[in-house]
Amino acid sequence: MTGSTAVQQYRRVRHILLALVLAASLPAVSSAQGMTAGDRQRLLAHLEMTDGWLQSEIKGLSEAQLRFRMKPDSWSITDVVEHLSIAEPQYWKQLTESMKQPPKTEKLEATDAAILWYGIDRTNRTTTGDARVPTGKVSNVREPLDRFLKLRATMREYATTTTDDLRSRKLLEGNMDVYQWFLMISSHAQRHILQIREIKGDPKYPS
Repeated sequence: MTGSTAVQQYRRVRHILLALVLAASLPAVSSAQGMTAGDRQRLLAHLEMTDGWLQSEIKGLSEAQLRFRMKPDSWSITDVVEHLSIAEPQYWKQLTESMKQPPKTEKLEATDAAILWYGIDRTNRTTTGDARVPTGKVSNVREPLDRFLKLRATMREYATTTTDDLRSRKLLEGNMDVYQWFLMISSHAQRHILQIREIKGDPKYPS
């Protein structure tokens, strides 16, 4: 990716994030007819942003760059992509299973703005569960990337066409509604895209 293309990509990302954060400051509204037009638009914009951003970050990288580790026990860029290809099917299953539950009656604590901030702020580092740790055994980055993009196509199709009311259902084992969890899936990917940028910014990163 050329310098000018990178600048355009990052400007587009900042514009989308600003619009999403501003919109998230508005109160959430549930609709008996399914998602509101605003909720649908914001969700699709975030999913499309993280799809494109991830691909642009790894495009044209050499195998040495993709396998570079800042420390012996840290993840490589390939590991990050593999993690996303493992985690998102699990997160998607949680979403679909949660939609089978009856409508929620309690008030939930999570806010859309906090979920978006989770994708931006990497000062609070956490360790993923054992079931989502990358194996480090994939032959190349294209393998997990293709799995990631295949499921993302399914997610975007659902987000585009569903008449389900995601706001009316509570996430299983969580304090957020299912719409917020859908947004969290994309925010989680954004968080790891920023991790990729940290790896690429390391002084020892291969040129």
